[in-house]
Amino acid sequence: MKAFQESVLALSGGVGGAKLALGLADVVAPGQLHVLANTGDDFRHLGLHISPDIDTLLYTLSGKANEVLGWGLANETWNVMDALERLRGDTWFRLGDNDLATHLWRTAQLDEGASLLQITDTLARQLSIASHIHPMCEERVSTTVHSEGGDLAFQHYFVREQCKPAVTGFSFEGINQASPNSNVMALLADEAFSTIVVCPSNPFVSVDPILQIPGMWTTLRDSAAPLVLVSPIVSGMALKGPAAKMMLELGVPVTAFGVAQHYCDLYPDLLDYFVIDESDATLATEIASLGVEVAIAPTVMKNRNEKQRLAQFVLDLVG
Repeated sequence: MKAFQESVLALSGGVGGAKLALGLADVVAPGQLHVLANTGDDFRHLGLHISPDIDTLLYTLSGKANEVLGWGLANETWNVMDALERLRGDTWFRLGDNDLATHLWRTAQLDEGASLLQITDTLARQLSIASHIHPMCEERVSTTVHSEGGDLAFQHYFVREQCKPAVTGFSFEGINQASPNSNVMALLADEAFSTIVVCPSNPFVSVDPILQIPGMWTTLRDSAAPLVLVSPIVSGMALKGPAAKMMLELGVPVTAFGVAQHYCDLYPDLLDYFVIDESDATLATEIASLGVEVAIAPTVMKNRNEKQRLAQFVLDLVG
């Protein structure tokens, strides 16, 4: 397979988005992939700064991800969590011993004045990742899940409560004071990217936080690079995470059309191509009525070859 030589920007949340990001990293020339990562999930836990989506991308692109659990590092040990449990400490958010080293180092670097942008770049280099991983912003943005039982910090909803509360909406504290990643904005201003890809991540809590940073989505819309979004909903189901459950509770059609409508309503003229799975081919005409070009492909990524195949399909869409 010949490497795609031009620069590509991908927007990604955690596990689902990281799958396509890995496929893109495999088919794009080394150093030509830039991933803009959601940091609305970031939070402080046990005194440490945790960046779940960034870490998922770091571990996935370095080949060190725990594919059995779907998060964290492979070949992990749990001595610290076991000891903390004996002390009756907070263990609802599981952190493996090797994973803890990442959080300890990141927190120490932040406390010494380093930026999250610098820290993430250093971690990527230390893990021998050729691609560039960019936090969506430098400022603290926190996702709050509004539910029938009250407001919850995202990780409390997602991990501690296991997504059980019925959601009524979302908000992103601090987003109006945030500025989009300066490196990515400079590259966009220089028209450095040939293609922009929105990976199949949760629209509400993974992609919306990125797009709603002031100036972000309009800059992407106005870029000369075509934007391709891959639906995270296949046959009425989310392949990973609670997106389908959220859509149902919010009264949004739990279909690829519901996803497309969400983006077209909130971000007019942002999408150039919308990729849906073969199983959803009957929705193509309805989605096209929203003013976006629909492409159909196998989008379920069960192995490395399928990740590469979908990445190649996405890049071939725009030549």
